[in-house]
Amino acid sequence: MNAWIVHERGQGSLKLPNMSHPSSSSASHGWLIANLLAQISFGLLAMTVCLPSMPSWGATFGASQAMVQLTFSAYLATYGALQLVYGPLSDRHGRRPVLLFGVALAGVGSVLAALAPSLDVLILARALQGAGSAAGMVVGRSSVQHLFEGGERTRVMAYIGMTLGLCPPTATLIGGQLQVHVGWQANFVLMALLSVVLFVAAWRGLPTSHQSTHKEKHWLVDMGQAYARLARERAFWLYVVMLATTTATFYVFLAGAPLVLGSYGVGPEGIGWYIMAIPLAYILGNYLTSHWVHTRGERRMMGLGLVAALSSLTLLLALGMAGWHSPLAFALPLLLLGLGHGFLNPPALAGTVGVVPALAGSAAAVAGLMQQLMGAAGGYVVGLVSHQGTVNLGWLMLAFTLCSALAFALLQRR
Repeated sequence: MNAWIVHERGQGSLKLPNMSHPSSSSASHGWLIANLLAQISFGLLAMTVCLPSMPSWGATFGASQAMVQLTFSAYLATYGALQLVYGPLSDRHGRRPVLLFGVALAGVGSVLAALAPSLDVLILARALQGAGSAAGMVVGRSSVQHLFEGGERTRVMAYIGMTLGLCPPTATLIGGQLQVHVGWQANFVLMALLSVVLFVAAWRGLPTSHQSTHKEKHWLVDMGQAYARLARERAFWLYVVMLATTTATFYVFLAGAPLVLGSYGVGPEGIGWYIMAIPLAYILGNYLTSHWVHTRGERRMMGLGLVAALSSLTLLLALGMAGWHSPLAFALPLLLLGLGHGFLNPPALAGTVGVVPALAGSAAAVAGLMQQLMGAAGGYVVGLVSHQGTVNLGWLMLAFTLCSALAFALLQRR
């Protein structure tokens, strides 16, 4: 990465392209963004690529489906918890060393999963996979803070949103084909090979970031002080609330959509077509944000996103209360919700890591964990009410969206 030069700013560092060689700089810039997108996406790919194989593991290992589900739960648990560790460590020791360790650990977990002789070993392997994959999400997001500025930072966050929106359907499609034609182990072999590629890409393609100058403290003390520092930043928590409640809204949709569509007579083979409404619109929203943020600004994009989301859910509830009980009356209004989330999330993500730039890793870790925790809470509350139609689901989604709107209003007052 000779085309990159470093400018120190406070405790952090910013890498800007050396404009003395424009074509080389442009190519390096593009490869850097692609590298970061790949590192961030790895965890979501590893999480979902084996989902089509999971129904067969009960028979393969002679275990109950509840035990099989532990393979997924183990991944999620370590994927969320280790983000809290990687964040401060990356602030202390630099982004690249932490990322290299995480990718290597995920590769070991993938190999162990491919060779697993029992379900217990597979659960352990998935836990290692999640623990390693967490580094890519934290380091990738925090690196955006130190490598880009202003609207460019939000634009890269929009690219991240588009990429993450494509990951689940792409991974499940690939995983299903490998399951049918090769076997379930092939999914983990693919992830192991990808981890090798990403390790080399991180080693050769990512610039060295800053390291903390306060290493005389124990790393646990440093970690505690980092999170204590973020806890005092009101703006940081408002950004986190917006991200977490937006994620919860989406998880409510994912958990409740099959129930609502089932009440309309849509079978398992057709549910996926309607569920794609929000992810596809979300990708479009991220794309538009990447082009509009320079002229409209981050706060305006967030405001537009909330207006779109609230309008979507108001329309959904109005149609449900008016007796329009059909799959299209459910899916079409939610296109606007996905678009709104695509406007809102990139600047909110940029905001979380930008409040205290020197603690971008810690900030990304807290945001990632809170998104998962609030998303899990959203999925849980769906089971507390019936869903014969869209009304109850619409109210739940609206409640979380109103929390996002309140956080945005408080942020605007600052």
